[in-house]
Amino acid sequence: MPTVPAPSIANVPPEAPAPSVPGNPAPAHGPLPGLLMMLTMVTGLVDAVSYLSLGHVFVANMTGNIAFLGFAVADAREFSIAASLAATAAFLAGALAGGRLGAAIGSHRGRYLAVAIFIEIAALGAAFFAVTASADPHAEVLRYELIVLLALAMGLQNATARRIGVPDLTTTVLTLTLTGLAADSTVAGGSNPRPGRRLLATVTMFAGAAIGSFVIFHFGLAAVLGLTLVVLLASGVWASRLSDSVEPWSRPA
Repeated sequence: MPTVPAPSIANVPPEAPAPSVPGNPAPAHGPLPGLLMMLTMVTGLVDAVSYLSLGHVFVANMTGNIAFLGFAVADAREFSIAASLAATAAFLAGALAGGRLGAAIGSHRGRYLAVAIFIEIAALGAAFFAVTASADPHAEVLRYELIVLLALAMGLQNATARRIGVPDLTTTVLTLTLTGLAADSTVAGGSNPRPGRRLLATVTMFAGAAIGSFVIFHFGLAAVLGLTLVVLLASGVWASRLSDSVEPWSRPA
């Protein structure tokens, strides 16, 4: 009786991929845009603090800060070479720390963002403690403590957002976001990608700056730092719940 050869695995046809559900594509970045939007709000709050309470210096917007440094070098009133240099140096140190952190744990974007947020919370917490514990809220030493702590946090945040790589959500600058909104529009002959995200990022930073200014004028510096901590803590709790996710969005973009 002839022997019937067993079917070769190579001859078994592969399974057809599962059909995609129309209108419900898997998101490329999962919950990351929402988290980065919350950090964009933090930027508006923090830059309101730095510009209005720390003497015309930015700790998140380095484009503006470099311009301020130029004004100060030209001896423009109300601008400080030392304050601008301190903010820039601390921002660079924070960005360096964010880069090192990303090299160590950046293979999981959720975990990377969660750790970065909790480091940022530590820096903002130290700033809040410094303000509430100070006998003189206008002391020059306190001013530089706050500039350094806040710029460190913003440098770390910017480096983290950059490595995570969600388009149009750098969390600290809007120049390219607004450029893209106009240059990529259908009026300009483009495909108008992500207009909602770009507009929401712009509105979110505006809202952070407006709310931060209102709180400073009516309740003081400690109040706006406390509010910023609340937003960061909410972001940190959300991010920590995602730090063990195995969803595709968690992998590097």
